[in-house]
Amino acid sequence: MSPLYARRKRTTLAVATAVAAGALLSTGLATSASAQTPAESGARHLAAAPTALTAAARTSLIQQAQADATGTARSIGLGAKEKLVVKDVVKDADGTLHTRYERTYAGLPVLGGDLIVHTAKSGRTEGVTKATEAAVKVASLKPQITAAKAEKQAVSAAKTLGSAKSTADGARKVIWAGSGKPVLAYETVVGGLQDDGTPNQLHVVTDAATGKKLFEYQGIENATGTGKTLYSGTVSLSTNLSGSTYQLYDTTRGGHKTYNLAHGTSGTGSLFTDADNIWGTGTASSSSTDQTAAADAAYGAQETWDFYKATFGRSGIKNNGVGAYSRVHYGNSYVNAFWDDSCFCMTYGDGSSNTHPLTSLDVAGHEMSHGVTSNTAGLNYSGESGGLNEATSDIFGTGVEFYANNTTDKGDYLIGEKIDINGDGTPLRYMDKPSKDGGSADYWSSSVGSKDVHYSSGVANHFFYLLSEGSGSKTINGVSYNSPTYNGAAVTGIGRAKALQIWYKALTTYMTSTTNYKAARTATLNAASALYGSTSTEYKTVAAAWTAVNVN
Repeated sequence: MSPLYARRKRTTLAVATAVAAGALLSTGLATSASAQTPAESGARHLAAAPTALTAAARTSLIQQAQADATGTARSIGLGAKEKLVVKDVVKDADGTLHTRYERTYAGLPVLGGDLIVHTAKSGRTEGVTKATEAAVKVASLKPQITAAKAEKQAVSAAKTLGSAKSTADGARKVIWAGSGKPVLAYETVVGGLQDDGTPNQLHVVTDAATGKKLFEYQGIENATGTGKTLYSGTVSLSTNLSGSTYQLYDTTRGGHKTYNLAHGTSGTGSLFTDADNIWGTGTASSSSTDQTAAADAAYGAQETWDFYKATFGRSGIKNNGVGAYSRVHYGNSYVNAFWDDSCFCMTYGDGSSNTHPLTSLDVAGHEMSHGVTSNTAGLNYSGESGGLNEATSDIFGTGVEFYANNTTDKGDYLIGEKIDINGDGTPLRYMDKPSKDGGSADYWSSSVGSKDVHYSSGVANHFFYLLSEGSGSKTINGVSYNSPTYNGAAVTGIGRAKALQIWYKALTTYMTSTTNYKAARTATLNAASALYGSTSTEYKTVAAAWTAVNVN
């Protein structure tokens, strides 16, 4: 579950959930020595940058990797019962391939068993990044508890979040490798709605021998026509003419569509249509047919698509040229927004009194970036990895805002500053000094993993700001910042463009589902080394910025 933010009244519950999970995520990023120190040269940043792949080329690489999966599994030392399933392939300009795999054991999915194989153009394996270094092996595949017992436990956990569901959506046998020694387990999913109206999709992992709950996380993650938007002024929108009717349907960006839920909470809704191709009025309305929120959502979707394409050569959330879709007017006075993998869609509430829709540009970029994370590193949405998941969405949502260069909503290092959730004009989060929101962490500590993921994200948000802009007082696009450091040392930033490239490469080629803050430091150093060299200013600044937030 990843809504845009966690309501303060539910913080205690959220923290209690994260405490149990946070202690499990200790494996972090395990990378072979050869993958930690890539070859250096003056032009390394060009060679190591990801290259854009056509849909056909990407499909071909995935098919080839899957055809070779058995040999790959043996070559990297997996057991006879283990198999690899290709999830994605990233190709660098120098021909290096980073192939991301899921793993099975005796036909069962291995949760926390994902890994990335780094292969040179010559075909030589340069290193392997694993979510866990533990050998995947269990003594028996016969459960000692029934699936019904696991389902009952999962339903109980969901009820603590406000779900009214009395039955689970099913349990499946898996191997849990997210922490410690891998064990046979059940993964149970419970749907329904939480107490604030956010859809519930709670995944609970239960030890199949003892019945002990091992882990839980939410599967839902929280952000030419003329659009008269509420937050971004008058903008151009790519629409589609069907007969004599215009549709809010962007055929140029993977077929993104914007739907109206008309205050409902289920289904796809109805596609927005219009007679004159002018969408919205520029002001909020509580009407369920209001087009203004739809115009904001459609604009956010197209700017996010363009940001990923122009900045990283990524074609859509899954990098397969297919667009997600957006739903607006969700629920009644619902004060949140969320990404849902199961529908591959973004959903936006209308805020208080149904007149403050959560459809601003950085929220849109934030929500769709949850989809990118899900389809790359797959960071577990709990503990420190959950904080990194949320921070990734804040980082790329900020990137979208700066990329759009919209005069009405200029780029800044504030999150949700337009939607006024707090009711006093203050933003939801601050990247230069996260603690200004009253709950987020400026620096890492051993207790960070027990915070709600929207607050533990502060460590990575602070790191990204320091890496981009440096420490101390400065004004950017009219906004004043003053970023401190844990050790009191000054940090000079390398610029947002390079910081984004480093974070993206780390996410797509070095982070796994269990990456924690210590492992994120390693991943971003690997990325900086691959892009700019291990003796570069960029590499040294990555190290300094992590030290400045107490990740050593």
